[in-house]
Amino acid sequence: MTDRPLPAPSGPDDPLPPQADLPTADAWRALGGPAALLERVSFHGPDAVLPSRLPVRRLARATVAACSLAAAELAALRCGGAVPRVRIDQGAVATAFVSERHLRIDGRAPVSFAPLSGFWPAADGWLRTHANYPHHRDRLLTALGLPGDTGPERLAAVLRELPAAAVQERAYAAGALAVAVAPVRDTVLPLVDVRAVDETAPRPLAAAPGPASASVGQPAAGIRVLDLTRVIAGPVATRTLALLGAEVLRLDPPRLPEADDAHADTGFGKRSARLDLADGAGRAAFEELLATADVVVTGYRPGALDAYGLAAGALLARRPGLVVAELNAWGWTGPWAGRRGFDSLVQAGCGIAATEAGADGRPGALPAQALDHGTGYLVAAGVLRALTEQRTGRPGGRHLRYSLAGTASWLLHGIAPTADPHQPPNEERHDPARWLTETDAPYGRLRYALPPVGYDGAPADWTRPPGRWGTDAPRWA
Repeated sequence: MTDRPLPAPSGPDDPLPPQADLPTADAWRALGGPAALLERVSFHGPDAVLPSRLPVRRLARATVAACSLAAAELAALRCGGAVPRVRIDQGAVATAFVSERHLRIDGRAPVSFAPLSGFWPAADGWLRTHANYPHHRDRLLTALGLPGDTGPERLAAVLRELPAAAVQERAYAAGALAVAVAPVRDTVLPLVDVRAVDETAPRPLAAAPGPASASVGQPAAGIRVLDLTRVIAGPVATRTLALLGAEVLRLDPPRLPEADDAHADTGFGKRSARLDLADGAGRAAFEELLATADVVVTGYRPGALDAYGLAAGALLARRPGLVVAELNAWGWTGPWAGRRGFDSLVQAGCGIAATEAGADGRPGALPAQALDHGTGYLVAAGVLRALTEQRTGRPGGRHLRYSLAGTASWLLHGIAPTADPHQPPNEERHDPARWLTETDAPYGRLRYALPPVGYDGAPADWTRPPGRWGTDAPRWA
């Protein structure tokens, strides 16, 4: 294995290849990628996927393309040769972007949304709630003064009498999740904020324990990733890094369990442990893991991890050369930055739900949790690009920041709703069965979506199914 330099990252004025897909170019340039590599990207497969008023198909394929190109770039660096060509199948992308809907566990379909999650008419508009986790359901009912056995009918009757914004603020104060459906905001948020931490010497690629070594299909082999994320966006990012060879260890607090169905979808390729950072032994175990980690990915509200010494600056100070990728719901500045949120709530609060409203005025939703999945692939792409840059003359740690609201802003303001003139429509039919497969796992027999990452030599599947959440030891394999 030999390392060799690649072209310098492009600036905003560097010319694009004539056939470059513009959303892919936007994402790639936001990550600092060399513009010349965009000529290696192409798309095929059905166009009639992820139908929506907004250009969800173009967002989805662009995020997967950027991730695939970043993986190909790192593969060329580690294995030698030209950067492999990136070929993105839109059918595979569309299937992966609703992977949680295609999941089957011994033939059973998981429940996506709980009875008290959804859109509700309020006294002056509409409201979106999220009560999938029991503690969020309990907090919502407490905020409204309702008993614990309240059902959808009673909740609907109460919400019809209250202003949407008032419920939103009462829920926020109680730690619950409810957002008033709002029109499109004029504010444009960044897709990613990349900050370098100066160091003087390039960092060698970590050597994987045992015989593992990098290959074109495993360009992240030997890279150790601490995964402190939940639900979809962060776990999709780390699931993708695991696909590409990274050793990923997910860490969760013992008193905040993850839904088994969610982990069965996003836990592929990883190990999963519970670790109490409020306990001295847990903190010591984390520091031991951090001492040999290459990447930390976090998915909590800004400031939520600071008390445990897990702020990005503190992590980078203790582990020079680390790549820290943070993501949240609402962005990193402004009055909403510290609020809890999920994809469905961000769609409601930033104008997507209003844009997708039906003829009856009821708010609509995107055909996928596209903010979650899209942000997940962008996070993985940013990590891969950071690993490449650290080893091609730009040493030092990296601090990457993403938000679901930033991805929503790009969808609303940054992507044209029609295909480029040089991309003629493709009438091929989308049959998701082509991108579904099955395996046995501790959860049972799983039917799941195959990864959409596509470049010459890319892995076709993960090397291991998801283990049960939180049952691994908190140490590197």
